[in-house]
Amino acid sequence: MMSTPATNIKQAVHQLVDKLPETATWDDVAYHIEVRASIERGLADVAAGRVYTTEEVYKHFNLDE
Repeated sequence: MMSTPATNIKQAVHQLVDKLPETATWDDVAYHIEVRASIERGLADVAAGRVYTTEEVYKHFNLDE
């Protein structure tokens, strides 16, 4: 599920909406879109090497594991 090209975003939104129950609210739609966007941002960070191991975070903040 790497970053969705702009041409596929519309299709992805249609698929998302089709999976929601008939009783879905605008808040439900917004939530699911934000979750999807957050996952894609995280995957892009991983692909670009913008991540840290747990050990690196503990060391940076001088925390015990």
